[in-house]
Amino acid sequence: MQYFVVMIDYGRRGREAIVDPEMTRREVISRVASGEYTNISFIHEVAECSVEDITDDILAEAALPEVAPTGANPQANTLDHARDLRKHEPV
Repeated sequence: MQYFVVMIDYGRRGREAIVDPEMTRREVISRVASGEYTNISFIHEVAECSVEDITDDILAEAALPEVAPTGANPQANTLDHARDLRKHEPV
């Protein structure tokens, strides 16, 4: 038997342990990536008679891929925006 325990921390309101024996590792990763599970204290994998803390592994797998910078020039964008606003000023 294998299952996952996801501990959610609500701060002053307390904690909630989500335990669903039918939830797979892929479903846990999906729920973390979608934002359904936030403020995670820990994620434990319980298999047979052992418990393993897999929080870092799940968070790494659920992380969105890094998007490379587009090379846009923020200063140029600001100047363009200011110029566009001046176009619409009353004369």
